[in-house]
Amino acid sequence: MPIAFAPSDRELEIKRVSADDKIKKRLQELGITVGGKITLVSSSGGSVIVVVKEGRLCLDRTLASRIMVA
Repeated sequence: MPIAFAPSDRELEIKRVSADDKIKKRLQELGITVGGKITLVSSSGGSVIVVVKEGRLCLDRTLASRIMVA
């Protein structure tokens, strides 16, 4: 399921990132990698706030819908 629709405050594993290579590389630099852990904090409005490692990131809802978790 996309991270934007995942339950909040629960650690999830990243299964797939569906984006072009440039965006995938940038997400990897931010710690969003396949097999990594991510936690959804909020998905209200047009943005999604997630915790990756020990930092918070704000992602556009369109980009967040391309990050699949389980």
